[in-house]
Amino acid sequence: MCDFLENHVLDIRKGDALKELVSQTQPDFIFHLAAQALVRLSYDDPVETYQTNAIGTLNLLESLRALKKKCTAVLITSDKCYDNVEWVWGYRETDALGGPDPYSASKGAAELVIRSHVKSFFPKDGPVRIAVGRAGNVIGGGDWASDRIVPDCVRSWAKGKTVELRNPQATRPWQYVLEPLRGYFTLATKLYKNPELHGEAFNFGPPAHQNHTVLELVESMSGHWDKVRWEDVSASGEQPYESGLLKLNCDKAIHHLRWQAI
Repeated sequence: MCDFLENHVLDIRKGDALKELVSQTQPDFIFHLAAQALVRLSYDDPVETYQTNAIGTLNLLESLRALKKKCTAVLITSDKCYDNVEWVWGYRETDALGGPDPYSASKGAAELVIRSHVKSFFPKDGPVRIAVGRAGNVIGGGDWASDRIVPDCVRSWAKGKTVELRNPQATRPWQYVLEPLRGYFTLATKLYKNPELHGEAFNFGPPAHQNHTVLELVESMSGHWDKVRWEDVSASGEQPYESGLLKLNCDKAIHHLRWQAI
């Protein structure tokens, strides 16, 4: 490990331990990405999902509230934080929060916690500045979680197995993982310099014309493999509900941050 890096592993549901760590390290910048990030797992364990995503975020905010030094914090939620009503245009940062599945609802709850704490405990002229990033679906290296379409395809096709597509016609704001990361760093930089961004939320997603279905993504991937197979299991009746159409409007990030996905 590099001598200028420190690595600390803890459960963000343990508020006292998190507060102690923040107090000990006295950070200048914080990027909050810890989460239970899987929609299907949220049905299996909704309690852990809410505890991690909502209460974990609350614990971080309480840790920040104890700081007396300047700190810039970017809290990452999700594009699923919106109350998805399956409309065709992109969701804006001012649209309603929530969601029918536990994961979406937990992210909406985290957003409400952030909004409340910013207004109640973090004045614009205070030492701590906070902003929110809402990212679309990311693809790229390092993602080996279950129920992720790209890792599922790689695992299955590498073994000559058929990939099961739970919702092949669902559209998602796919983007390469480095795009939103660039957005988070840009937001942190701008927030550090400009107190007017304190408490603001920003969408990070692909250009509007690049919304593609799960099937289109799989078909594109299949061109790089030999003898691949997939199966539509959406009609099996065994799949929990997942939204079908999801699109983000990123005009705010384009205008205020000069950020745009390539």
